[in-house]
Amino acid sequence: MSDALLPPDELERRLRAVGAERYHVLHPFHRLLHDGKLSKGQVQAWALNRYYYQASIPRKDATLLARLPTTALRREWRRRLEDHDGDGSKPGGVERWLKLTDGLGLDRDYVTSLAGLLPGTRFAVDAYVAFVRDRSILEAIASSLTEMFSPNIIAERVSGMLRNYDFVSEDTLAYFTPRLTQAPRDVEFALGYVKEHATTRAQQEAAIAALRFKCDLLWAQLDALHFAYVAPALPPPGAFRP
Repeated sequence: MSDALLPPDELERRLRAVGAERYHVLHPFHRLLHDGKLSKGQVQAWALNRYYYQASIPRKDATLLARLPTTALRREWRRRLEDHDGDGSKPGGVERWLKLTDGLGLDRDYVTSLAGLLPGTRFAVDAYVAFVRDRSILEAIASSLTEMFSPNIIAERVSGMLRNYDFVSEDTLAYFTPRLTQAPRDVEFALGYVKEHATTRAQQEAAIAALRFKCDLLWAQLDALHFAYVAPALPPPGAFRP
């Protein structure tokens, strides 16, 4: 590897290339979900497990917030907490995700208890929170850049699920609508930060690796779902069973 610093546009191109190769829109489980090939029980399993990821995002963001050195950075990152936790006057993403699990017929207390969670989901999500806690601020912010790719998967997921499943509605999927505007806003800041603050080639490569790690853990969550509920369909002891 050359030690030469990548121009900002080339760094962005390489970050986006990570998503083109590794983002979980390409995962077989997502394809089944989008194409209407899953049973209601399998969709319930996805929503239940994904809840742990959604509920852990504000924990991850609060961990990073405590490490940010300036008022401006903390103010910017605090907005993400409000997006997911709400501000007391309107629901955030976590509450909207629970509306999705409600709409799928899952008991809310059961979902929030995490009693039916797959071990693979827990390990992947906890690894993300630990990564943001333990790595550099640059790597932590770079790991959030999967949001560069999320509007495409959201649009595809919503259209596919509405078209193919009679047990979901626009109201059930209300979680996703605000993310279509929140994610691009968040990307604008995070991508700008990475391009400005990755001032050595080693830092640039670390930022790319952080995004690769994030894509891998999202992929691993769908691997766990596919193994437990599609093929060979072997949910581990204690896991949710449709």
